[in-house]
Amino acid sequence: METKITEKVKHEKKSSPKKRNKTFIIVLALLVILGGWFGLTKYVHAQHHEETDDAQVESNISPVIPRISGYVLKVNAEDNQKVHKGDTLLVMDDRDLKLKVQQAEAALATALSNLASAKATTSAANSNIATSKAAVSTANSQIEAARINVWRATQDFNRYANLIKDHSITQQQYEQAVAAKQLAEKQVQILIDQRNQVSAQTNVVSSQTNATSQQIGVAASIIKQRQVDVEDAKLNLSYAVITAPTDGLVSKVNVQPGQFLQTGQALFSIVLNNDVWVVANFKETQFNKMKIGQKVTVHADAFPGHDFEATLTSFSPATGARFALLPPDNSSGNYVKVVQRLPVKIEFTNQSDSMIKQIRPGMNVSVDVHLN
Repeated sequence: METKITEKVKHEKKSSPKKRNKTFIIVLALLVILGGWFGLTKYVHAQHHEETDDAQVESNISPVIPRISGYVLKVNAEDNQKVHKGDTLLVMDDRDLKLKVQQAEAALATALSNLASAKATTSAANSNIATSKAAVSTANSQIEAARINVWRATQDFNRYANLIKDHSITQQQYEQAVAAKQLAEKQVQILIDQRNQVSAQTNVVSSQTNATSQQIGVAASIIKQRQVDVEDAKLNLSYAVITAPTDGLVSKVNVQPGQFLQTGQALFSIVLNNDVWVVANFKETQFNKMKIGQKVTVHADAFPGHDFEATLTSFSPATGARFALLPPDNSSGNYVKVVQRLPVKIEFTNQSDSMIKQIRPGMNVSVDVHLN
């Protein structure tokens, strides 16, 4: 009996190693098959896809910047508030701006009065010119009449000069003829001098009229300048109310009533929620088969397991290092080759996906570009 038990134990010891060897071989074979299948799958996937997790969600962000300096009167925007285009975000104290508008309008009224005065002066000068020309015409007529008198007096003088020789007339009559001739000649000279004086006055009035006409042009130019001043003052007054440039979400608001704002000072931002896209930074060694229009699958870290459909739309004109504040200069020292990354813009195509509205700019995502 003991001999049979001993032989059975020896038989079991001899068969155990064989069973263990078979199990190990089976497990090892399975691992090799699975590893080979996994490696083959990754290899085939790598031939038709390019992936990177260096990608973030981007969106248009509009900064809210005042165009004038002044004190804040009222703040209507709140942190993370949804606003629509044209909504009032901030109101500034506009009392000094209203005074500037009134001042500009008063200057415009003065310029208009100056123009009306210049036109009236020009009209009066034109009337004086017409009067002076009429006086010159009258003087010319009088001169012609006076010259006729000179001719008649001269004829009488010549006759009396012949008669006085044979004493046919008295000396008194002869002297009267001489006086009449001299008086007529003097009268002609007086009228000529008066005509010249009137002509000179006409020239003076014409010069004044030309000067006044130029003043009309100057006054018209000043009016245009004052009109521009009024429009500028009204435009600055409108800047006292800051409105939302578009629909979106307000960022953190760091403005309080009573705060003094400088022109161009960044107050807060509005994130436009109507359009988001992805900027992925691929290595330069991954661009061999990438083309515009290829299908892209996007996975957001915030929404694991959800596939976002997208399309590759454009490539950056240069690597990110070229746009850095201090771009590298490999000629300035020891050269170390570093693989560069090129930004790629990827846009979502399935706008009906409700999850897209929950994506926020700055979120990390991973992208998978389908090469074929």
